[in-house]
Amino acid sequence: MPYTLDQLNAMAEADFVAAIGPAFEETPAIAAQVWPLRPFISVADLHQHMVAVVKTMPSADQLALINAHPDLGTRVAMAASSVSEQSEAGLNSLTSEEYHQFQALNQQYKDKFGFPFILAVAGHTKLSILKNFVDRLCNSTDAEMSTALSEIEKIALSRLNSWVVSA
Repeated sequence: MPYTLDQLNAMAEADFVAAIGPAFEETPAIAAQVWPLRPFISVADLHQHMVAVVKTMPSADQLALINAHPDLGTRVAMAASSVSEQSEAGLNSLTSEEYHQFQALNQQYKDKFGFPFILAVAGHTKLSILKNFVDRLCNSTDAEMSTALSEIEKIALSRLNSWVVSA
């Protein structure tokens, strides 16, 4: 890593899926479904095709995609991309009080909606993430499912942009 778009377009399916499958957390089947659509003309084009797959997934599969994401501020093992993204937002250096606050909000959110809170944390701070938690706890389940999928799309685009470079 990183790859050029030309390299991705020329890859065998297994290599392609291994390279960009992690863009959508624990769901490499999305990459497998877009592989036959090559060549992609840009990262945005690739991302758009991957998002189209997500949008056409049955609700149960969308929920599984949401549930594949780790809680924010957790101290459990997670994908390297998630570790990096959470670290950039300062979630790897929570004080004991902040950690307990994040855990309480994660649990409150899951109790209400049945899935983890998802936020593309790039450009966020601990405080802005906490504000998002509190604000979004007022939403309906349908609104939160839609928001979670939108945030996942942002996360995937950020990952793809960091993994694929211009030729």
